[in-house]
Amino acid sequence: MTPEILGMAGRRDAAVLIVDDAPENLAALRKLMVEQGYQAFVATSGERALKIARRVQPDLILLDVVMPGLDGFDTCRQLKGNPATARIPVIFMSARTGTDDVVAGFDLGAVDYIGKPLRMAEVCARVRTQLQIRVNVESQEEQAERLRTIVNNMAEGLLIIEADGRIQFTNPACDKYLGYQENALAGSHISDLLNPLVAQEYLEYFSRYASAPGAAHHHGTREVIIRHRNGSSVCMDLTLTPMYLRQPLFIGLLHDITHHKQSEDALQRAAMVDPLTKIANRRHFDNFLEKEWQRAMRSGQPLSLVVLDVDHFKLYNDTLGHPAGDACLQQVAQAIASHAMRTTDLAARYGGEEFVLLFAETPCDAACLLAEAIRAHIEALQIPHPRSTTSAWLTVSIGVATILPHQLDNTESLFVAADRAMYVAKEGGRNQVRCSNTGSAALDAVKALMAG
Repeated sequence: MTPEILGMAGRRDAAVLIVDDAPENLAALRKLMVEQGYQAFVATSGERALKIARRVQPDLILLDVVMPGLDGFDTCRQLKGNPATARIPVIFMSARTGTDDVVAGFDLGAVDYIGKPLRMAEVCARVRTQLQIRVNVESQEEQAERLRTIVNNMAEGLLIIEADGRIQFTNPACDKYLGYQENALAGSHISDLLNPLVAQEYLEYFSRYASAPGAAHHHGTREVIIRHRNGSSVCMDLTLTPMYLRQPLFIGLLHDITHHKQSEDALQRAAMVDPLTKIANRRHFDNFLEKEWQRAMRSGQPLSLVVLDVDHFKLYNDTLGHPAGDACLQQVAQAIASHAMRTTDLAARYGGEEFVLLFAETPCDAACLLAEAIRAHIEALQIPHPRSTTSAWLTVSIGVATILPHQLDNTESLFVAADRAMYVAKEGGRNQVRCSNTGSAALDAVKALMAG
């Protein structure tokens, strides 16, 4: 092992490369560094120092300025010009302590400049300080790199937003969610992504926080619709957290809930649909009726309910079997649903072989015509019903009730009227429509009392 690379085996706390063409200086400095617990490397020329620096990557270089061949300044220039050694701190040692020399050394990238003759205690202090600074810098850089790695690889989208709504930074997940190239969103405004009312709400919150950081509450998480670069809408959870670093900033975390919302919507749709017939179920119909009832009370428009029952359906099931019965109900359901043409109309399976239809803003005469069209449609399907005493084909009996809802009325009274009309149709021979125009039974009763 040559003297120049003495100490390469068994690396200790820190490695110091000492470069000086004077053997006595090398020996003294090497002894001092070893006593301080550092690993020491030595070189007698600039050329040799460059090779050792590239090979062993010392934590610090003590570099003499005046040397034959490649002097200290040129050696430092080459060290700083090589990416592999550019970040190694350099301390110059020289008897040339004039201002121009010292300034030239710092201009080349040195971290310190020690005058000769050397005072060893001072050398120890300066080396210790620079090594501690290097440790601190490397620790900070390592932490920053760790944070960059976390931010760049996290599944949630991250935005840093300034108080005026300008987007300062986005991570790759955010860019991917919204369809942008890396850093393409930097400099844009939150109003480019959010509904104007939502964006304005956030801007007002930013302003309140900027004026009184201690008084403003965290905004928390909310569901927002964000514009994708292609113009589509993406459903996200946005969590906003304020941060004050020389200026108020806001950290936004985006969590894509599009699939969750799709699943949620699918579950909601499934909860509203009858699994056999694929039309609305009783729960959906009751909710729909309640909304239309309230709307009819506000508008003063009539509301018509159609109740329909398949004639002799038990005989049909007993004769042809339940699979045939299920297929029959599916055909009836599709026929009925085809007459619910408007958004204010709804057809539903209410239970067993009973179906209902609601026609909003529909007077009695029009509802009766619609009911007759439904009856004729089902009969025209010509579904054979071998044991029916009414017809060779499957038929239905229909009751219709129309009401002008009043606050004193309730939906039950409408159902009672429609059911009674349906039973009149059944008693009259089935395969027919019977209608009842109830007006507002409760209101009429009040009027009668007042008149009495």
